[in-house]
Amino acid sequence: MRSTQLLTTASEDQPNATHQSLARAAIYEIFGPPQLRPFAIELWDGSYEGPVDRPPLFTLTIHRPGALRRMFMPPSALALAEAYVRGDFDVAGDLSRATGLTDQIRPLLSAPARLARLIMCLRQLPTDDLPDNLGEGGGFRYRGRPHSRRRDRAAIRHHYDLGNDFYALWLDRRMVYSCAYFPTGGESLDAAQEAKLDLICRKLRLRPGERLLDIGCGWGGLIRYAAEQYGVTAVGITLSRAQADLARQHLATAGLTTRCSVEICDYRDLPQSARFDKIASIGMFEHVGRAKLTAYFKAVYRHLRPGGLFLNHGIVLASPQAHGPLAWARAQLWQDDAFIQRYIFPDGELISSGDAISCAEEIGFEPRDMESLREHYQLTLEQWLRRLDERRDEAVALVGERTYRAWRLYLAASAWRFQSGRIGLAQILLARQSRSGQVDLPRTRADLYAEQLVERAVGA
Repeated sequence: MRSTQLLTTASEDQPNATHQSLARAAIYEIFGPPQLRPFAIELWDGSYEGPVDRPPLFTLTIHRPGALRRMFMPPSALALAEAYVRGDFDVAGDLSRATGLTDQIRPLLSAPARLARLIMCLRQLPTDDLPDNLGEGGGFRYRGRPHSRRRDRAAIRHHYDLGNDFYALWLDRRMVYSCAYFPTGGESLDAAQEAKLDLICRKLRLRPGERLLDIGCGWGGLIRYAAEQYGVTAVGITLSRAQADLARQHLATAGLTTRCSVEICDYRDLPQSARFDKIASIGMFEHVGRAKLTAYFKAVYRHLRPGGLFLNHGIVLASPQAHGPLAWARAQLWQDDAFIQRYIFPDGELISSGDAISCAEEIGFEPRDMESLREHYQLTLEQWLRRLDERRDEAVALVGERTYRAWRLYLAASAWRFQSGRIGLAQILLARQSRSGQVDLPRTRADLYAEQLVERAVGA
């Protein structure tokens, strides 16, 4: 049984003993006393510290003496994330729970006296102990105005053009890259994504012969499903050429090229005369940006026929956000979301569901329904992370060790943010009224659940 105290090895030299002592002192300032930690810490020489009365939730392994210095000097979410991507430390066990450590250490390190003691320790740790073969970081290069057409195109391609083969490793068989729907919680990812696609089609009340537009269509999963199961004709638009090419192949294989098409097109550049009975935007809303919300909803409203429905499915802020100069300064110092902005989702921006609905109403939409799928997205991310880990060697061969680690961290941290209630997933159903006030909706939601009730009765 391992001791609760950090053990020194018999063969260590004096510099290592000094570094180990400094690391112990820094760890105390960062994480508090050992008896209060539900996780374990292991240093580069194998010395270990963990709870004695229960198994650790996870083990934080520090690989090099200089790792703590790079992780916490100065302390920020970005420094921690980049240290993980570089391989300065690893997490054995629940990586999602480990990402929640930032919530605990942030208030501790805001105390000036504690921060001063920590910096005194960190400054004595080495800066030159990184391997020479780490490669480039692969961060996004920001050029042009935020959410201009050119920059949006570059940001989308940075995220999605990692390669279709990479995404195929861990997405479902339809390659649906958005929150799945788990009616019981025990569904496979394939079943949960199909359930989500069907839920969208039922909420839109799709009927044979209707025209559907999917904004940010990904690899075409929704338009294929809607055409096959609901008899619609559909157009999907994306800014990623890699996505469009594979989506067109899938449509051709399914024999749907006469009823479905995928275009490389910005939502702002659709032909003025284009009209659709129903419109969906699934997992694209995060890319719009607060400054472009009005333009976004105006574009959708313009292309939706009177009486038609629009389903907006996107990640939203789910907990109250602090405002004011002090809150802004703290966020800047801690570099909130800087890692995701730099390495994963350039220019991604979240707003509350309330702000989204308010903006849509100003344009003329009538809100008809809103459903939170926050817990469903947590389950989705956990499945994605598990599947990515199962295909680790293939992922590294495709995108490299650093990119694999960046995505692993992103999926785990996102799962924690959904679990802890920081962010949510909102499906908002909006209607464009006809001149007489009519919309394509029944008076109740009973039709949404009729099929589930029949299945339950048959099962009984």
